[in-house]
Amino acid sequence: MTHSIDINQLQLDNTAEIYRALSHPLRLAIMDFIDKNESTSVNNIYSSLALEQSITSQHLRILRLANLVTTQREGKHIMYSLNYPQLKLLSAANKAYLNSKK
Repeated sequence: MTHSIDINQLQLDNTAEIYRALSHPLRLAIMDFIDKNESTSVNNIYSSLALEQSITSQHLRILRLANLVTTQREGKHIMYSLNYPQLKLLSAANKAYLNSKK
């Protein structure tokens, strides 16, 4: 008996990118900081978390590419916010997967 699994490679790649973004403790700390501040600039993030600006920007880029944070320009600053709709979808998918394994 042959079983066929329908795998959408693009969705799989996107999902892997999201989990890769979430797998780094520094990115989780940045997301936690953004969550506590609702919206914040890269300057606020790196100075509050005692990080280098370039390192902070690299991590924010990964979070942006994974669609976990959103940006909005306010004057000369780019403000970062968590993408709560995306995080809710991710949470629901995780719960559904874990419930299917029971």
